[in-house]
Amino acid sequence: MPIGAECFIQFIGILCQEGGAMAMKRRKPRQDQMWVPTVELARSPGHPFYQRLNQLLGKHGFDPFVEARCEKFYAARMGRPSIPPGVYFRMLLLGFFEGLESEREIAWRCADSLSLREFLGYGPGEGTPDHSTLSVIRRRIDVETHQEVFGWVLELLAQHELLKGKTVGVDATTLEANAALRSIVRRDTGQSYEEYLTELAKASGIKTPTRKDVAKVDRKRPKKGSNQEWEHPKDPEARITKMKDGRTHLAHVAEHAVDMETTAIVAVTVQGADRGDTQTIHTTVMEACENL
Repeated sequence: MPIGAECFIQFIGILCQEGGAMAMKRRKPRQDQMWVPTVELARSPGHPFYQRLNQLLGKHGFDPFVEARCEKFYAARMGRPSIPPGVYFRMLLLGFFEGLESEREIAWRCADSLSLREFLGYGPGEGTPDHSTLSVIRRRIDVETHQEVFGWVLELLAQHELLKGKTVGVDATTLEANAALRSIVRRDTGQSYEEYLTELAKASGIKTPTRKDVAKVDRKRPKKGSNQEWEHPKDPEARITKMKDGRTHLAHVAEHAVDMETTAIVAVTVQGADRGDTQTIHTTVMEACENL
């Protein structure tokens, strides 16, 4: 037996002989206070980057700009107060800066961080926006308004000499669509995939086709994943494509154009996943030229 192991066993034996002199102190459950004075609430020294960013946004009138552009998407009196436009776009910026991929992650991060609460304009005793509210606002504000805000940010970067535009790099990534492949329908008739296969099975002589029969017909059918024949009823722009891991899904292609000198994003396009890079790059480059 190794010397270290032998010493450890002897140590355990001594503890047992002494009746557990080093008994474990158990953690007691914490009871929340009913009242907490404001002066005792935790304060954050702030994050230098977000503090400076807020100063720039305030100096150049970011909040009045986005409020004017988004006024048509908000009701004047009806309904409960929603997320202010300035807060909404700041949360999108946070998602980019913090590398957060979902609205749930953004909402959780904002609620958890004192410095990010300060960036959004929320005090320690105030609740930050929920992910469901963030999702509603994102769907309500149209693409054109998002592009206007994106153009405003590019103009601000140019004013501070953070945008050169001499050399631009373009990169694309395939993103799985939030749409199930089994829910696709025929473009010409609106017939579901399962209904179409059942009809083919009956035409081949099977009176009452089972799921096994339908699957067999599907395997033998050529060009069964044609984007010219099928679409998703909720996301008609999604395309049937093979992902990098070999699976087949409905997907989109997100393409970014980046200023290679300053790493500023100058254009973002979302296109069909059935198009190759040599086809999609022209659209992205043209939009980058317009933005610059």
